[in-house]
Amino acid sequence: MVLLGVVVAAMAVTAYALPLQRLADSAARLGPAPVLALAVGLLLALVPRTAVSVACGALFGALAGFAYALAAGLLAAGLAFASARWLARGAVAGRLRGRAARFDTWLSRRGLLAVVVVRLVPIAPFGLVSYLYGSTGVRTRHYLLGTLIGATPSAATWAGVGAAVISQGRLGVFTLAPAGAGLIVTVCAAAYWRSSMRRERMSPTDTDVRPPR
Repeated sequence: MVLLGVVVAAMAVTAYALPLQRLADSAARLGPAPVLALAVGLLLALVPRTAVSVACGALFGALAGFAYALAAGLLAAGLAFASARWLARGAVAGRLRGRAARFDTWLSRRGLLAVVVVRLVPIAPFGLVSYLYGSTGVRTRHYLLGTLIGATPSAATWAGVGAAVISQGRLGVFTLAPAGAGLIVTVCAAAYWRSSMRRERMSPTDTDVRPPR
């Protein structure tokens, strides 16, 4: 757990100390693969995904930029999750008690909704959320699918914004439509999540794994 924190902190300090604009320009001249690798590294170092998605859109246009932004997000999410699962999950699981333990068990059963909602609502840096989920009991398939669903609208929106900035004024309703769709999905998912939590609290056969109130 401590080792993971030290590694992530060192990556974050290094990322913010680097000349990111020059690195991005150099990577873009070499082609998409270096840009993708740089984007993944920045996300792992807790650089905001919004900035990475905007940069992808500015470098490659709305559609290609969206594809690279989403690919970078999924790769970074998977790597962060795997590293935290390997380095921190054992230590965290051994210390869980009471409500925290029940919530962790609930996440292992209902984690898809939790991942979707948190990915759609940017309440914490994308990379940090990835590391945190790796330390919980959420299932890998739920985490990856939830990340795909939750990260797609924002990747499309911010890549479109980045492309519009370069193209001077092409920001329109179609650019922002994915964000609107994401908001609708967020509200529906949050409502369903709350309803499922209420049903589990009321279930007489599921009291051992109900989520905390």
